[in-house]
Amino acid sequence: MINTSTIESLAEKITRSLPSGGKAFAEDLRKNLRLGLSSALDRMDLVTREEFEIQSELLARTRTRLEQLEKQVAELESKINK
Repeated sequence: MINTSTIESLAEKITRSLPSGGKAFAEDLRKNLRLGLSSALDRMDLVTREEFEIQSELLARTRTRLEQLEKQVAELESKINK
């Protein structure tokens, strides 16, 4: 899930880039941008960097174990075929 401060920061940058005008309009726009961005990012099913790093580490360990098991199978097959 995306950090709400990131969404708030993005909404703030967008509203600051708009021409100055009605404060109520800017606040309403910021609120709607925040909701829209949050909704769009939630639908993207994104993961945090921490979650990504954990899964990458798990995948690396799994690959290492798979290589070990493949080597054992090859050795056992070699013994059987002799």
